[in-house]
Amino acid sequence: MRDGRTAPGRARVRVLAAVAAVVTVAAGLAVRAGADGSVAKYAGSALYTVLLCALVVLCAPRARPLTAAATALALSWAVEFAQLTDVPARLSADSTATRLVLGSTFNAPDLLWYAVGAAGAWAVLRVSGPRG
Repeated sequence: MRDGRTAPGRARVRVLAAVAAVVTVAAGLAVRAGADGSVAKYAGSALYTVLLCALVVLCAPRARPLTAAATALALSWAVEFAQLTDVPARLSADSTATRLVLGSTFNAPDLLWYAVGAAGAWAVLRVSGPRG
């Protein structure tokens, strides 16, 4: 059975999760290049959570879809709420990579769009088959 329960199944899930992460980053870059304003911002927020979900599955290939999506959502929300402090802004001031990961300014609507991304990632994981 190659559904994530066996070593070959977990390896396959990890490869697919890595591909999904790369595709998600490419989609985020394409949205930024091709859209403006709110569309780009909120699509980016949703895709941020999709990327985190792919990374959760990469690290824990047997995670159930709901667990992976909920973990990604919790991480997204944690980063957003951390922006209520000055820590992400200070860390982001000197590093573009850190700014992309942590952001700098709290934006309440992002919380909703993270949930949209988590729901989309959950749906894809759910139809992709069992892993747990």
